Amino acid sequence: MAQAKINQLKSGDGDNKFLRSMSMADRSGRLLETLDELELRVEALREAAASMEQEKETLLELIQSVQISQDMRNISDGEREELNLTANRLIGRTLTVVVSVQTIRSAQQEEFLSRATALIDEEVDKLLQDVASAKSRLVALYNACSSEAVQGPVNQKFQSIIVGCSLEDQKKIKTRLQKLIRNVCSADRSIALLDQKAAQTGNYNHLQQNNTGDGK
Repeated sequence: MAQAKINQLKSGDGDNKFLRSMSMADRSGRLLETLDELELRVEALREAAASMEQEKETLLELIQSVQISQDMRNISDGEREELNLTANRLIGRTLTVVVSVQTIRSAQQEEFLSRATALIDEEVDKLLQDVASAKSRLVALYNACSSEAVQGPVNQKFQSIIVGCSLEDQKKIKTRLQKLIRNVCSADRSIALLDQKAAQTGNYNHLQQNNTGDGK
């Protein structure tokens, strides 16, 4: 009878251990669900921050495009100075917003990103020397970022570098090149308009001189 009681106690201990194990499994499952929900919120936070970072860059680009626009050239010096002061104030306020989304990279990805950035910066430095050639080279860099076949030049060296960057960095590099090309095209149009206006003014002055000579 004593042995039966001992066996009953052992059996009870086994049941208790099983219940404790089930309870631990439930707690572990709930904790895992909580972490899964928090992971979704973390990714949403990163996406929101990246969107804010993009909006900051877009605002800066729009303000600067106003400063170099053709309309800005066709107003009085006083008005232009006042508008530039306002634009610079807006740029300053925009720059006070600091948003940064850090990308997790391996050492190799860091190296590829550094090389890609250096190549783009090199082209940016050459912009003022020769806008047309720089635009063509920027397009070749941009085409190298595409995973599909594209028409136009492709910088093979840059393409071999860009594939070594993280996916997030590839998107950011492509966006940066797209903005640079857009700004260069805007500058081209402004220069063309100025050249056209200067040519028209020159022709008008030439006609005036001829008419004056004929009058004499």
